[in-house]
Amino acid sequence: MLPDIPRDWMGAVRNVFLIRHPARVIASFGAKYDAMTLTDIGFAQQSELFDHVTALGQTPIVIDSADIRCDSQGMPRALCDALGLDWDDAMLNWLAGGHTADGVWAPVWYDAVHRSTGFAGPEGPLPDLTPTQAEFCDQGLPHHQRLERMKLRA
Repeated sequence: MLPDIPRDWMGAVRNVFLIRHPARVIASFGAKYDAMTLTDIGFAQQSELFDHVTALGQTPIVIDSADIRCDSQGMPRALCDALGLDWDDAMLNWLAGGHTADGVWAPVWYDAVHRSTGFAGPEGPLPDLTPTQAEFCDQGLPHHQRLERMKLRA
């Protein structure tokens, strides 16, 4: 979220933070965008938003994408439980294709999502990074690890 976007609504909703290992985010982003900066990746901003929500008196939910991919039924079910939502097995599958709310960048960023019909399996080892990407990863890792310590467990 850009700094000029109002945040007053954040106190009226339950906030869920989806995290992913910085090396995976950086490799994925870098495959589509050459002029990446640390600000583009958003790890510090995610920490700041987490602090904002916490200052509102909430205990935000943190969920790790790796955990979803390793336990594609247990983690979404745990998320529903944490949010007080009823579970439905139909949540595990969807029709391939995009949605009108995907936005103008959907063709660039969502190609794999649009082809999917369910959660993918576990990811392999962390990707190799260029020296610049590795530096970004080192800078993003403390933010990731901070939220990772508070992640939801199935």
